[in-house]
Amino acid sequence: MTTTDERAVPLTAPAPGAPAAEPTPPLTDDRPVTLSGRDAYRDELTRLAASDDTIVCLEADLGGKGHPFQAAHPERFFNLGIAEGAMVDMAAGLAAGGHKPFVSTFAPFAALRAAESLKLTLGYLAAGVTVVAPYAGVSGAWFGTTHHCLEDLAILRSVPGVTIAAPYGDAEMRAVVREAVRSGRPHYIRTGRNASYASLPLPDGELPLVNWEFRGGPDDVCLVSVGEEGTRLALAARRAAPGTAHAHLVYLDHENLSRAATELARHHCRFVVVEEHRGQGGVAEALALLLPEARVTSVSADRSWPAHGGDHEEVMAALGLDLPAVLAAVEKAGAHVEQAGARAHVRAG
Repeated sequence: MTTTDERAVPLTAPAPGAPAAEPTPPLTDDRPVTLSGRDAYRDELTRLAASDDTIVCLEADLGGKGHPFQAAHPERFFNLGIAEGAMVDMAAGLAAGGHKPFVSTFAPFAALRAAESLKLTLGYLAAGVTVVAPYAGVSGAWFGTTHHCLEDLAILRSVPGVTIAAPYGDAEMRAVVREAVRSGRPHYIRTGRNASYASLPLPDGELPLVNWEFRGGPDDVCLVSVGEEGTRLALAARRAAPGTAHAHLVYLDHENLSRAATELARHHCRFVVVEEHRGQGGVAEALALLLPEARVTSVSADRSWPAHGGDHEEVMAALGLDLPAVLAAVEKAGAHVEQAGARAHVRAG
């Protein structure tokens, strides 16, 4: 899959009395292309492990040749083969022994095949284990349904106590990994396959609860982007519909999403959530429950199964998740606002 390196232009303070200037998301970025999510994870964990000998790295036959952690810290690198449940169970024991285990396998094998082990290790035992899951959504593309995972958020969000993150780009992934090491809490980190993106600007270098790429006004429709492809599509929609607000979320577990919902509701009441996940059990559904007074529209994968091969974007489009779908949802949400305003005007008259 070919991607462009996208980032937002930081907001600038307008002159007194002048309307707020709106940043335009650029089509390209002249900075070097950053690492993919899974490569940024490996690189950052390797760097952190140099000064923290409690960090250990476990992989389920995905390391390949030249894994940076294995090269730098071979005594703390374990390849468990295609035994995902056993890998998570082993990580629970390592955590009990005072280590900080990071385990990685494809999202369908982590969230689905090893679901029981995740529930017990991350939830019931609250072990300080971090699961990093590439190949989320349909980033596996032509590998087929066995390598797709559109259900992981629904599963992991139902397990109490797990911090769930879906970073966009190199900087966000690194920040999430650092926080997982610092906090020692159970984490599930969702990422794609090989796509590389530059993260949105991070205020003070830290991940905000809600990262406002453009806040807009209270009557504007607000895009809410989740994960790599949801954010890519939201930025593309912003270029096509510049007046649309855009809030980007990284942490998606119930505790973090509840606090994010409070901030979102302070600024907007019409939301279009873009996520590479099923609508059922996804972020849009969660926000609709958290924001009963707001109008929340989901742009997500439909309930079908991909029947044909293709690259990542083609498989997403076959599931109804593409730029035209996002723009149609924004237009519909905007029309709803206009209709509501017209009805209020008629009542006032």
